[in-house]
Amino acid sequence: MLALDWGTTALRGARLDTDGRVLEERAFDKGILSVPAGGFPAAFDACFGDWAQGPARACLISGMAGSKQGWVEAPYCACPAGFADVAAQLQWISDPALRLPTAIVPGLNCEHACALPQLDSVPDVMRGEEVQIFGAMHVGGVTDGLFILPGTHSKWAWVRDSRVTRFQSFMTGEFFALLSQHSLLARTIDTTAAFDPQAFTLGVARAGQGGSLLHNAFGTRTLALMARMDAGPLASYLSGLVIGEELHDNALADIRDVVLIGSENLTRRYALAFETLNISARRMGAEATWAGLHALGQHLPAERNPR
Repeated sequence: MLALDWGTTALRGARLDTDGRVLEERAFDKGILSVPAGGFPAAFDACFGDWAQGPARACLISGMAGSKQGWVEAPYCACPAGFADVAAQLQWISDPALRLPTAIVPGLNCEHACALPQLDSVPDVMRGEEVQIFGAMHVGGVTDGLFILPGTHSKWAWVRDSRVTRFQSFMTGEFFALLSQHSLLARTIDTTAAFDPQAFTLGVARAGQGGSLLHNAFGTRTLALMARMDAGPLASYLSGLVIGEELHDNALADIRDVVLIGSENLTRRYALAFETLNISARRMGAEATWAGLHALGQHLPAERNPR
């Protein structure tokens, strides 16, 4: 089968054999925002048309291609949800120009209770991360636990019996970018400096002492003002503050290990942060996406199953 991860700014694809092994990969700076209206079939053909003419029997696409701005909107699948639930809600694309059956993975949504008269709940969503979670389950043989996907909008997903029961999103990466590039702190820290583990763990510990991120972040400014920390380490300290805020916003008393999925840089930082709490972390990278799409392929209806 063909497996695609079509995000906001980038497009990745892989050819998989029947056992899920990656035969070939490609990547393009062609996210959904760069594709004009009605231009998705042409973009797909330009990037993967030759693959579509090969032996593959189906193509599954995860990510923002299923959003309102994407190729075809794929309505979210409500939690709790497992492989079969998501496979049953795949959005098949009806286009005679396509050379093989192609579907978009729907993504997940869940509701968080809110005790306000005007607001009984607040929705949360993910697109693409659910595939990585399924891939990590498939590869690691994990059916229960906490899966964390660090990023611009980090996701914390709780899994039971191979089903995502609930999840939470945190704007951690975006807040770090805003603070480090567009606030007064941008004049104080050096984001090009090498990662400083000691300063990072100090930031994590500071976040764990209480107080809000709004207050603790200002301390980054005053540590520089009083010459108590240099600009290089301060970048790692600020990173520790925002990631620490994310960790300490969750109840982790009964957690002994977590699964981290994402880039080497981010999963390393999160693993170090969890280490300060005596929580072990297993790390996975991009391979989780292909494993997840392959696993979903095994749950397609018989007439759609690429095997």
